[in-house]
Amino acid sequence: MRAVPTLECPVPDADPPPFYRAHLFVCCNRRPDGHRRGSCAAAGSEALRDYMKARAKELGITGIRVNQAGCLDRCEFGPAMVIYPEGVWYRLRTREDVDEILTVHVQGGGRVRRLMLTERDVPPPKA
Repeated sequence: MRAVPTLECPVPDADPPPFYRAHLFVCCNRRPDGHRRGSCAAAGSEALRDYMKARAKELGITGIRVNQAGCLDRCEFGPAMVIYPEGVWYRLRTREDVDEILTVHVQGGGRVRRLMLTERDVPPPKA
C-alpha cells in the first residue's frame, strides 16, 4: 500500500476574527415537479429566504449573513436551513417560523425546539 503524502499547513498564531458571527444557509434547491424527495424551493424556501434577509435587517440584527444554499440533502423535511457555526438545523414553513428563529436563536442564543431537525430526521435511502 502506498503512503499518501500529506501537506502540512502551518497553524497561524492567531486566526483573524470572523467576518460574520453566524451564517444562515437556506436551501433553495429546485428539483423537477413530482420528484419523490420534493425540493425546498418548490415548498417556498426562496420567498422565506428573501423574507429572512429583510426581517433580519428590520430587527437590526448585525454580524450575520443569510445565504442561499444548494441542496442540503434534507429535502423531505424542508424547507430546510442550517445555522453555523453551531450547526443547528431547522425546518421552516412560515414567516412566523422565520421570525421565531431570528429572535430566539439568532438574537437570543436559544433554540426553537419545535422547528429543529435532529439526528432522528434522516432522509430515506436513495434509490
